[in-house]
Amino acid sequence: MFIKVKVIPSSKKDSITAKGHDSFEICVREKPVQGMASLRTLEILADYLKVKKERIRLVKGFKQRSKIFEILE
Repeated sequence: MFIKVKVIPSSKKDSITAKGHDSFEICVREKPVQGMASLRTLEILADYLKVKKERIRLVKGFKQRSKIFEILE
């Protein structure tokens, strides 16, 4: 299953907003430096979907705000 995520780095607080059944907008406090914002995004998404972080893989958008994650079965 693929999930589309729009990341907003350097926010005042971490939050997640569902935009559809497979798309989210995630605000993270981390700055987009050395993948820290992407890592925090993965953690927030795993917590929201109630799956382990190891089951989520970043497929596309390593350096962009629009990312695609894959949830592994």
